[in-house]
Amino acid sequence: MNVIVLGAGIAGLSTAWSLVKAGHNVSIVEQGPIPNPLAASGDHHRIIRRAYRAGTGYGQLISEAYDAWDELWADLGENHLDPRGFLCVSREPGDEAEEYREGLEEGNFSFELLDPAAAVERWPFLEPGTFRYAYFSTEGGALHCKKIAVGLAKWLRAHDANVYENSKVVEVDADAGRIVLESGETMQADRVVVAAGAWVLKLFPELGGELKTFRTALAYVEPPTDLKAVWEVAPVILDVGGVTDGYMIPITRGAGMKFGSGLHKVPTSDADWNRQPVPGEGEVIRNLFSPPIARITEYKVTEVVTCAYTFTADEKFLAYEKGKCLVVSACSGHGYKFGASVGRRVAKAIGDGDIAGLKRWLRAEMI
Repeated sequence: MNVIVLGAGIAGLSTAWSLVKAGHNVSIVEQGPIPNPLAASGDHHRIIRRAYRAGTGYGQLISEAYDAWDELWADLGENHLDPRGFLCVSREPGDEAEEYREGLEEGNFSFELLDPAAAVERWPFLEPGTFRYAYFSTEGGALHCKKIAVGLAKWLRAHDANVYENSKVVEVDADAGRIVLESGETMQADRVVVAAGAWVLKLFPELGGELKTFRTALAYVEPPTDLKAVWEVAPVILDVGGVTDGYMIPITRGAGMKFGSGLHKVPTSDADWNRQPVPGEGEVIRNLFSPPIARITEYKVTEVVTCAYTFTADEKFLAYEKGKCLVVSACSGHGYKFGASVGRRVAKAIGDGDIAGLKRWLRAEMI
């Protein structure tokens, strides 16, 4: 079968990888370079973790995600996961960190619960007296996005896939299985998979009732000199508690330390809107992390990266079929960790036609 994959973020690249392995003829088309620095998966790194709220099903799906990543590492000949575990800090009853703990308990997944004194002793960047408890799990770490994208693009080219960079798609004829490029050229296939991330609404505006686009930014920082060694071996921090919805990725494999917060995202109707950082934006993001991070103003902001995401109302993944076209939106702020497994599942559905099963899996309803 001839298949066009539109979008070379992690979902698109992984889908192309899986389709090639299944014997299909594959072309992947990306509007920018690979990796695209504007894409949600074009940043240095993203978190993988077991913790999810109780009842969502995604915590159980992490086992399949790890299996898919292992298959990918074997094909690439290099492992781009830093498995340093994750830490959560709860500051208020019922905050997101506590909800994640309840999800781990529901799934009988192991973790280590620490009182504040023990947590501060182990991780002295935490501020005493600002949180209720912390907990640590070994089932998590940092996935290095740029290295994964480079490796996948190289693998696809080596396995006779057509990889088109800087080729913006402006129209999709779903019934005909045809795409139109900004240059006026057209491409046609038996099936088209659209994994366009936050740009999907430009091609399928009818999904605007289900997908909402948000613009956010991430701050890279340099920690205080006396804490650098601690951060170099620290786990990723999935949630700092309270209402911050904040996560932190420490220094890992040459990539800098990063702060991100759900409080900082703003709705937009255009994934290209305001993609240049705003002066002072990095410091605003950084300051959201005090408490529970001590001495926050000593963390020097070195870079700010903007991102655009699509979210569903329930923060689950989405698939939409129209004619010969299958749209996959595996984002909602937590999609990267499932990238390799999403690609395998989409390729399977293209092969066997079980789109209904794919939709159930994407919503974690097959557990």
